[in-house]
Amino acid sequence: MTDRAPQPVDRQLPTEESRDLLALVREIAQREIRPKAAEEEDSGRFPREVFTLLSEAGLLGLPYPGEFGGGEQPYEVYLQVLEELAAARLTVGLGVSVHSLACHGLAGYGTKEQQSAHLPAMLGGGLLGAYCLSEPAAGSDAASLTTKAVRDGDDWIITGTKAWITHGGVADFYTVLARTGAEGPKGITAFLVPGDAEGLTAAVPEKKMGMKGSPTAQLHFDGVRVPDARRIGEEGQGFSIALAALDAGRLGIAACAIGVAQAALDEALTYALDRKQFGHPIADFQGLRFMLADMATKIEAGRALYLAAARLRDAGKPFSRQAAMAKLFCTDAAMAVTTDAVQVLGGYGYTADFPVERLMREAKVLQIVEGTNQIQRMVIARHLAGPETR
Repeated sequence: MTDRAPQPVDRQLPTEESRDLLALVREIAQREIRPKAAEEEDSGRFPREVFTLLSEAGLLGLPYPGEFGGGEQPYEVYLQVLEELAAARLTVGLGVSVHSLACHGLAGYGTKEQQSAHLPAMLGGGLLGAYCLSEPAAGSDAASLTTKAVRDGDDWIITGTKAWITHGGVADFYTVLARTGAEGPKGITAFLVPGDAEGLTAAVPEKKMGMKGSPTAQLHFDGVRVPDARRIGEEGQGFSIALAALDAGRLGIAACAIGVAQAALDEALTYALDRKQFGHPIADFQGLRFMLADMATKIEAGRALYLAAARLRDAGKPFSRQAAMAKLFCTDAAMAVTTDAVQVLGGYGYTADFPVERLMREAKVLQIVEGTNQIQRMVIARHLAGPETR
């Protein structure tokens, strides 16, 4: 693998403060994250100390209010931070996105008392969060979840199993969606559950084709008692809270995907300029030059798409359709770009000596998490043509 550092992306940022912020993120990524990424992913090591460092640097609460320890940064800036982190190591970039997703419900729907009590530690106190919506039999059809929360005086008793939980077993808190009423989306409520709650256990992490350093596990709730003071929003409001969080989270996935794609392009371009065949760098050959041009174009288009959606969100305008489009396009682009990067490196690209094979394996999961790309197409089509009539 080359020691040549990638050139910084030429970003259009709104303020001098945001430019300084991105410079700090790049410095942390190059010094603390990128050098250890390949080795730690191969060994399956979760870099908790990196998240502690990011929390101390104020990078785990960027899009949230300053009064509770957040960075008060627009999504336009926050997403570009995610992109830089994901380019260095997807386990870190996606982990920050998941943490932000776990904070979304309390930040947007909690009472002032709840926010004052919990958000400072969540946003800048070294804690790490996770988001619990999916279940073994409720993935894309999240409204059919069966984990139950039954009221017992001033408490709720949660029983059931959650699946595919990023940070499962290592998180300090979980935003949990559970059924408190009838079947369907209106019977679901959100709760903030401590990671050390009695009766809460994590299964052995899943064995995955990529992102081996990021633990993904089932969580078992065996009569977990949670005070009503940890209920987020009104009873039955949980599903709408979850959908709002997923709209924002899909933009996070889109930004991470472009980070992975950018890292793959950087590696492919460096290799193509260094590798000589027939007396010339392989970057001189038109077939390969066109591949690099197509890769760069996909990345620029994806970045423009997720930033356009972010600016709608920052302006308080509807952005659900654009978030689905960004998630769909950017993750498909990442899969295409990383696959092409492996091809540019030829046989070397298929070995673990270079990072492009890892990037290709990691790109695949981004087409699946937080709503598969088939679900994104359904969301976009409903915005265009209305609900299905069948």
